[in-house]
Amino acid sequence: MTNPEAFDERKARQQFVRDRQKIVFTIMIALLAVVLVVAFLFYFGVLGKSTKVTAAEKPNYGVTAPCATANSNGTAKSIAAGSVSVRVLNATGKSGLADAVSEALVNRGFTAKGVSNYPGTKTFERTEIRFGKNGINQAYTVAGHFNDAILRMDDRSDKLVDVIIGSTFSNLVDEDDVKTGTDQELTSIQNCVSPDKIKDLPAAVKHDAVK
Repeated sequence: MTNPEAFDERKARQQFVRDRQKIVFTIMIALLAVVLVVAFLFYFGVLGKSTKVTAAEKPNYGVTAPCATANSNGTAKSIAAGSVSVRVLNATGKSGLADAVSEALVNRGFTAKGVSNYPGTKTFERTEIRFGKNGINQAYTVAGHFNDAILRMDDRSDKLVDVIIGSTFSNLVDEDDVKTGTDQELTSIQNCVSPDKIKDLPAAVKHDAVK
């Protein structure tokens, strides 16, 4: 009969430490793997992307726009700049913007119909191009010179186009990048609708309100 091996406390303690280290390392490796997977999911946009689309990502910054008016051939054409009357209103805290933008538009052939501050104390974050149902293609023509403007139809009946300068405005689109002339086809804003489907139109700024 053989005697059982004597219990070695030191070896047992070393084995316990090694086993505990293995468990700790295993947990750390597993956690690191999870962190790396989550990081990759965020990097590739699988996680962290809001299901809500911000206004800046929506067509026309979330404002319903009328489709450009098509001719008898079913295409919408831009209007010659000289036939488009533009009034520029400054709705920022920066002085002189209306004059500068109006002058730049005149240099591009548009007809100036006055400059002023937007009436009242309201300021605009983003530039708006205001127009009526009879000046839709005129508005689209003007909008081609801006890269961050909202097209917003109001209740005016004439063809005057208002450019209300907002605080995000920095400059017009480079003239070489703008399609000009009456033969240029206009591209309607995505998800546009027929003008008669746009209800609750805002009131147009009165001419005498900006004198």
